[in-house]
Amino acid sequence: MSNLLYGLRHHRRAALVAFVALAILLAVLPFLADAGLGRSWVRIIDFVLLYILLALGLNIVVGYAGLLDLGYIGFYAVGAYVYALLSSPHFGLHLPLWTVLPLGAFIAAIFGVLLGAPTLRLRGDYLAIVTLGFGEIIRIFLNNLNTPVNITNGPQGINLIDPLTVAGVSLSQTHTVAGIALPSTYGYYYFFLALTLLLIFVSIRLQDSRIGRAWVAIREDEVAAAAMGINTRNIKLLAFAMGAAFAGLSGGLFAGFQGFVSPESFNLMESIMILCMIVLGGMGNIAGVILGALLLTVLPEALRYLGPLQELLFDRVLADPADLRMLIFGIALILIMLYRPAGLLPSRRRARELQPEGDVVRQAQESLHDAQR
Repeated sequence: MSNLLYGLRHHRRAALVAFVALAILLAVLPFLADAGLGRSWVRIIDFVLLYILLALGLNIVVGYAGLLDLGYIGFYAVGAYVYALLSSPHFGLHLPLWTVLPLGAFIAAIFGVLLGAPTLRLRGDYLAIVTLGFGEIIRIFLNNLNTPVNITNGPQGINLIDPLTVAGVSLSQTHTVAGIALPSTYGYYYFFLALTLLLIFVSIRLQDSRIGRAWVAIREDEVAAAAMGINTRNIKLLAFAMGAAFAGLSGGLFAGFQGFVSPESFNLMESIMILCMIVLGGMGNIAGVILGALLLTVLPEALRYLGPLQELLFDRVLADPADLRMLIFGIALILIMLYRPAGLLPSRRRARELQPEGDVVRQAQESLHDAQR
């Protein structure tokens, strides 16, 4: 008994140390990136946090509920344009941040329900095709709603968008705190980090809730879930709405961060990239989703250094860095899918599903043996 109590205290102490170390790392990360790699990498880290928010939302739809959505970027566009239209000179409105961000998330959630309602009976490839069409329709509408009444300014996009302002402090300016100068990219980083941690907490609570278990039941066997009394219709609509709300919030942050939005920012490749983040990291696993978003945002940027590397090694550029970058990126994805089909950090359920039958039996025998001991 004393050994068990000692082990519990040891694990708690180790977890506390790991938590404190992670908190310190997140606090000083922009300073480390700026000092070691340059100010541009702090901006890349800001985009990493935005993509984590997007991936967490799509993970609700794909990872929890098992609904393949290829038009997810459409909800991102809705949130971005809601912020852009209500916080720019386009309509002469300059509404505050805490009004526009929730409104963008709410409108995106409504669009999620509008998409989910007519597609409840669709599954697999058919659902993917319909959602893909939805994302393209949103982009085309944004590209053409400039006549006869100019609503979205068409392909020219909307500029001069108000920057994100928290408690009267504009994040687009440099501020000094305790004698330390914090450039705009630092301010955006800490604000995005706070919202990311909040939505990670929400995702964890959803995963462990009754609703989260209902989503998993629908993903595994919708007929059996309905037979057990789960209202599959409402639960699936809720998954679409929750995922869309996450994307709408991310879109508003993106618009305030960039100061400019246009339909070209919300193309099909963005939806596919976010889906790849979930598949690569591990569907249904929050830690895996975060890892996938981190890798697929940082890796393409890191591979841009292939050009200078070729000049250093061969005194000239042998292959176009852009083409070589995407080639290596694609090969890396293929290799990961071949050797880690469940993702880099899969959920326990997903890992068990993809284990060979012999491994499953052996794992069960080892578990039984440990229980007997």
